[in-house]
Amino acid sequence: MAIIKAFKAIRPISELAARVAALPYDVMDSQEARAMAKGNPYSFLHIDKAEINLPLDVELHSQVVYEKAAENYKKFKREGVFLQDSTPSFYIYQQTMAGRTQRGLVACVSVDDYLDNRIKKHELTRMDKEMDRTRHIEYCNAHTGPIFLTYLANSSVSQLLQLWIENNQVIYDFISEDGVRHQVWQINRQKVVEQLVNLLQAVSSLYIADGHHRAASAVNVALKKRRDMTDPTGQEDFNYFPAVLFPSDELEIMDYNRVVKDLNGLTEKEFMQKIGAAFTVEEALTKPFRPKSKQTFGMYLAGRWYKLTAKEGSFDSREPVSSLAVSILQNNLLEPILGIADPRTDDRIDFVGGIRGLVELEKRVKEGMKVAFSLYPTTIQELMEIADADRLMPPKSTWFEPKLRSGLFIHELD
Repeated sequence: MAIIKAFKAIRPISELAARVAALPYDVMDSQEARAMAKGNPYSFLHIDKAEINLPLDVELHSQVVYEKAAENYKKFKREGVFLQDSTPSFYIYQQTMAGRTQRGLVACVSVDDYLDNRIKKHELTRMDKEMDRTRHIEYCNAHTGPIFLTYLANSSVSQLLQLWIENNQVIYDFISEDGVRHQVWQINRQKVVEQLVNLLQAVSSLYIADGHHRAASAVNVALKKRRDMTDPTGQEDFNYFPAVLFPSDELEIMDYNRVVKDLNGLTEKEFMQKIGAAFTVEEALTKPFRPKSKQTFGMYLAGRWYKLTAKEGSFDSREPVSSLAVSILQNNLLEPILGIADPRTDDRIDFVGGIRGLVELEKRVKEGMKVAFSLYPTTIQELMEIADADRLMPPKSTWFEPKLRSGLFIHELD
């Protein structure tokens, strides 16, 4: 049984919500963040990526960056950019992109559920990234971005959220620069809050879709605070962190593609010969090749697209992790041929989210990368099956769209 809890969100006033809301800190670099926030003093990037308010040569993980984040957060509160709700509430966060809608429940979830694996993970985290967000939480004394969770769809929950939407006024309704419509409703009626808590007691597990580093960082802070307290009760605010819970049948995972800097010392001819051992190689049409199954891949090399099809015996279809498209490519090509043993740490490989399109792969190769690969996306079912088996996916296996906006629901630690 997963625990969910209503909370008094700190959030932007309705007139500024569209200007405050920002993409998550980890989907852009500092240069992109500076451009996104330019001319917008209310952008949450001034808090989430506070280096944009400091000189270009600032070290991203230096103390001055976290101090600036805390300073900007306090300024936003002091100047009335944010308000805090007086009643513990749930919130409905609805996003519509390209005609598809996903509707999530914003609530606080339990650090202990994370530790006891009722909040399930599917990928490893990097310590440097964990420590970055841990320090950010500590300096701001707040969780500034919700974790993206999913659960096995429950029709009773979905019906109750729909009923609330039909009978209550929206508090935010705006379209972001990428064309996504964002709508929010506040559920502040205690009876309905209790109904949702009771309904979600039937949910045995929650699954992290996106936000592993933020979740791990929230847990790090909670454990440290517990150690520093004489008699922790377990009910302190720092024992919970904000999340948006989406039913599994409303989510869609996009492809997460790869680009590599070199051919590991091979000539193009030698490289093509080697990949023929595990893949059937066909020259594709001049346009980018989008795979239709997890056994097929697109490859862009020397100005041409190729279709690669994994040969029989190159993977075990009964094994949930090794049969993922990302695993097939990693185990049969990236590691044995291109020498990329650990894509989490190897700087010769980079990853391109499907939202950028396959033309982005061509662009990256023309700008200096050597070869690009397009992949079939992982499914929600695969994610949940692997998490249920306490297994881990290879890094960068999933790309969810639309992205949650940061700055709409802030949870302070005390």
